[in-house]
Amino acid sequence: MSRYDFAAQRLFVDAPLTQGARIPLSREQANYLLNVLRLGAGDGVIVFNGVDGEWRAELADTGRKAASLDITQALRPQEAGPDLDYLFAPLKHARLDYMVQKAVEMGAARLRPVLTRRTQAHRVNLERMRANVIEAAEQCGVLALAQIEEPLPLEKVLAQWPQDRLLVFCDEDAPMADAVAALRERATPGSPIAVLIGPEGGFDPSERAILMGMQQTLAISLGPRILRADTAAVAALAVVHAALGG
Repeated sequence: MSRYDFAAQRLFVDAPLTQGARIPLSREQANYLLNVLRLGAGDGVIVFNGVDGEWRAELADTGRKAASLDITQALRPQEAGPDLDYLFAPLKHARLDYMVQKAVEMGAARLRPVLTRRTQAHRVNLERMRANVIEAAEQCGVLALAQIEEPLPLEKVLAQWPQDRLLVFCDEDAPMADAVAALRERATPGSPIAVLIGPEGGFDPSERAILMGMQQTLAISLGPRILRADTAAVAALAVVHAALGG
């Protein structure tokens, strides 16, 4: 039997969750539950807020355009996920949506857009990113919402890089080797780690030089095939989890 009820309707709510609390729903959430799913008073949903774990709730005070939830039962305590940063050169529209959703599913704790010399999309819609973070968390049973950082130039980010966080640099020029074994040599489960995916055109030689000159950098190959940036994101995060768990 699955350890999680994937058929249950799950919602993120931006409010404290405690036994007996009544939580007003946003207009969009009320419309979805009442008019799309056709739920009524007393029907159950699962809620989380990224802080207080996961709870069962029941619809109360339903109207045509408004509703609230009564919090009835604690289901799962809040869990600390991997200390995993995901750094990426922004992509355009639907491909960025996909990348954000997959990074959340794969346990990224922080999403950090970085502007490289070959980045094609310099404007990042942070509200849209947050909406994709919430949607992915709702659908995949994720308890903690990934933090979204403001876009920064890659060189500025690297200049301030912490000494204790390993930076996994997915380098198309790295020699092909066992990436999982290389990660296990440099990091242990639970240690701070980050994954960096570059733009479609790859990193500029000056950026590669900075990265390869950092002691915290581990350059790995994702194999012989040329991957699109959103595909590389999934592959790289899968390698991290295969090596370190989480």
